[in-house]
Amino acid sequence: MVLTQWPADTADGGWPTTTAEGFLCDAGFWNEAVAIHLARGLGLELTAAHWEIIHFVRGYYLRYQHLPNMRMFVRAIQKELGTDKGNASYLHGLFPDSPLKQACLIAGTPKPPGCI
Repeated sequence: MVLTQWPADTADGGWPTTTAEGFLCDAGFWNEAVAIHLARGLGLELTAAHWEIIHFVRGYYLRYQHLPNMRMFVRAIQKELGTDKGNASYLHGLFPDSPLKQACLIAGTPKPPGCI
């Protein structure tokens, strides 16, 4: 489930537009309130562990201006955050449907390559 309708208290048009799949149309409109709303649309309540991955993905995208495929994503997390977090099992525990796709959606980045 993806919520593309923003909370009623934001009817002033201050919330960003999204694609039909829920990705932000402009990554520049991302903030943590937006991330929380996007995560709730996926049925996720964000913990410190989620935020660590979300900030990692966002930083990666802002640094390199592209997103990795899943294999590169896991390797980059291993390198920066360690092998205990850079593995598919850990990431699926946080983002059960599709770790890379869900993390990117919540991080306000475009849809990653290879994600259906």
